[in-house]
Amino acid sequence: METRIPVHQARQGDGDGVLTLERPVTSIMRRTSKEIYAIRANRVVVKHHLGRIVAVIEVVSPGNKDSRAALRDFVGKTIDFLRQGVHLLIVDLFPPTPRDPLGIHKVIWDEIIEEPFDFPVGKDRILASYETGGERAAYVEPVAVGDPLLEMPLFLANGMHVKVPLEPTYQSAWNACPEEFRLAVETGVVPEPDAQGD
Repeated sequence: METRIPVHQARQGDGDGVLTLERPVTSIMRRTSKEIYAIRANRVVVKHHLGRIVAVIEVVSPGNKDSRAALRDFVGKTIDFLRQGVHLLIVDLFPPTPRDPLGIHKVIWDEIIEEPFDFPVGKDRILASYETGGERAAYVEPVAVGDPLLEMPLFLANGMHVKVPLEPTYQSAWNACPEEFRLAVETGVVPEPDAQGD
């Protein structure tokens, strides 16, 4: 059934338009119900006691690299933090995509200065700590799937950092996860919901 509602046109002489509830028909149509994960914060913010942000730990999500726009937004926010004097620790444990074939660090660092970068053989995930101030420095640790996560520096001021215990933190979070969640991550199989809704 078609519903027609007259719509007043702003320009004179156009007459009335017709608003219809029918779906448009074109040669090609695409639709997605995919959520935009990139807008979900995976960020720990460290503030000075007066409220100024001094450091950020950013855990990259698949959504941050899901599209050119998402990656551009992520890199743009990263560069904005560095310009504001905020030190960063980036944890990217997802494989490179066609948008970041040499990893997220290369994309970020190219915005500062373009330099050659290659992954060591067998290591294509990145931990990167950025110190900003008079000059910017990047402390980069490539890792492989299955490697224990190394302690990484998080700078709180130029020349001053704390060591972030990434592996113990990950293990604590993993051990606190429900068994069903751990099984789904390990096998890639999401359990069926209980028929009774329990």
